[in-house]
Formats: sequence, C-alpha cells, structure tokens
Amino acid sequence: MAAADTGRISGLVLVNSVGLDVPGEPVADIFPLSPVELAKLSFHDPARFALDPATLPEAQRVVMAANRAALVVYGAAGMTDPTLRDRLSDIAVPTVVLWGESDEVVTPAYGREFAAAVPGASFRLLPATGHVPQVETPELLLAAVLDFVGQTAQ
Repeated sequence: MAAADTGRISGLVLVNSVGLDVPGEPVADIFPLSPVELAKLSFHDPARFALDPATLPEAQRVVMAANRAALVVYGAAGMTDPTLRDRLSDIAVPTVVLWGESDEVVTPAYGREFAAAVPGASFRLLPATGHVPQVETPELLLAAVLDFVGQTAQ
C-alpha cells in the first residue's frame, strides 16, 4: 500500500515483516510446527511465553484456530512474493525496519535485506527480542517507533 500511494502516509514502520524472497534466508515454514516449536522460533525467551492450548478456554482456542486458518489461506502460495522487491523500491516516505535479534522465523539478515530494498530505509535491531516484539518487548518496540516518529517529524 505504501508503494502504491503515499499521499496519506508520512512514514512507515515495518516490524519483522515477511514477503521478500531472500536467497539463503528462507522464511520458516510455520505450518507444520506445534505451538511449542513455533514459540522456540518466535521468542528470545520462549519459556516466558509457554502456552498449552489445552489450558485455554474454548473461545480462545477457537480464535487461535481461526487465526491459524487465516495464515494458511494467506500463506498458501508461500510467505514470499517475487514481485515485492520491485514494489518496495517505489516507497518514497521515511521508513524504519525494526527486527528482533532472536527472530528465527525470519532472521535479522532477512530484515537487513528488507531494509535495503526500501530506498533510504533504516534498520534497527531490538535486543533480546524474537519475531513478536509487540508481545515480548513492547517497551522496546514503542521506544523505537517513538524515536523514528521524533526523527521524521522534524
């Protein structure tokens, strides 16, 4: 969307994004993974976020199943789009790519490549953070976003 029309976008924050095809840096195939296996790839400290779906209320398990079903639909053709890199080069607003240093779903090297595909984008590594900083280290994510907003608002 940011590449198509930046008329209403003054800046862009990408967080552990997927979509690029980066040779040597594949996006992990999360679909065959159990919740425990996925947590190992997703969190710097998976023990802090251990989740046994059997202990959750039925309504929450239904939501989790629906989210997974949506991911299957969106990721059916793979988690990459060979046309994305060319479209990213059309982004013309300040952009920061934020990445968890412990992300094993999509590695920091993948994130650096993502940032390199957007003209003028900066890359920032979030320490002790995996693939979901909004869950694991929300204070670091917020600080990085506010820092970016402060820099681009000038």
